[in-house]
Amino acid sequence: MTKQLLKGNEAIAEAAVRAGVDAYFGYPITPQTELLEYMSRRMPELGRVFVQAESELAAINMVYGAACAGRRAMSSSSSPGVSLMQEGLSYIAAAEVPIVLVDVMRGGPGLGNIAPSQADYFQMVKSAGHGDFKPLVLAPASVQEAVDMVALAFDLAEKYRTIVTILLDGVIGQMMEPVELPPMQPRRNQAPDWALTGAAGRPKNGIVPFRLYAEELEVYNQRLQDKLARIAANEVRYREYLLDDAELILVGFGTSGRIALTAVKQARKLGIKAGLLRPVTLWPFPERRLWQLADEARGFLVAEMNAGQMVEDVRLAVGGQAPVKFLGRLGGMVPMPDEILDAIKSLDKATRPVPIIGTIAGSVTPLRRRMSVN
Repeated sequence: MTKQLLKGNEAIAEAAVRAGVDAYFGYPITPQTELLEYMSRRMPELGRVFVQAESELAAINMVYGAACAGRRAMSSSSSPGVSLMQEGLSYIAAAEVPIVLVDVMRGGPGLGNIAPSQADYFQMVKSAGHGDFKPLVLAPASVQEAVDMVALAFDLAEKYRTIVTILLDGVIGQMMEPVELPPMQPRRNQAPDWALTGAAGRPKNGIVPFRLYAEELEVYNQRLQDKLARIAANEVRYREYLLDDAELILVGFGTSGRIALTAVKQARKLGIKAGLLRPVTLWPFPERRLWQLADEARGFLVAEMNAGQMVEDVRLAVGGQAPVKFLGRLGGMVPMPDEILDAIKSLDKATRPVPIIGTIAGSVTPLRRRMSVN
């Protein structure tokens, strides 16, 4: 297959077209505007729906309407724009209709800036709206991976009738890399059975985003939690690098995870047994794998482009079995490999086993213990 040099935002847009998206609704905001601009040309060319809405709030509710009709619908935005979509996302979750949302993160809080950030982790991973629900969140670390995730996102959204977010930072949205695009997929001719397509000749369908009685809402919420449990059991994804004999384990997603891999390779050249676990699904999170790794690791280092968000999930997963240190850059700053390498060296020094001389049955025996770090 021939590779093409494409900007991340445009590559994601073309991947969505090839995955059979029927309708795109959005509003321009840097650093994702190229995705909307690409769709404004490409979708009408193919006779599909494109609308630049008057606001992010309007855009997400247009997505909601198209999804209720059984169409493959999506939107894209960036951090403050996604904040404006929160109410609509919560209604979509309650209605259990499938949609795909692309969030190309920028610095915050507030208007912030247009530099790359990973500070939307809490916003998207923990709920993306009010109420007891979580969207499925995919985190690419390259343009190619972002392209590959688009069709997966639509498939998962439809499999579970849920929101799937592709969460990337502005680096990946703006960078150009050679990518292989997937072949064009045929669009669905028939809407799913649950869709609102007109009830002529069949019983009417109902998509209800509210339940007025507490007893009824509790039953619904329990069913929603059961679905989330199925997703958590079946859809965890992550990448491992050099973990077979790793004593120090780095954890990073997206651009931070990609840069951390360079630092891991540099540490290996210095004789430090470092490895990397890069979560691909931020929810569901690879907590079980981290728990397993914590049984052997001397320590963990989490690298993020925020003040410390995913690190909380890493600490919960590790459960106190090993120290977890954090390296974060804020406001759109990107950690460099040498910064991460210095943090690896510091963690290595702080967690080296120290021999303790103890007397057992009259002999002198070196015992080993794991040092703890704050």
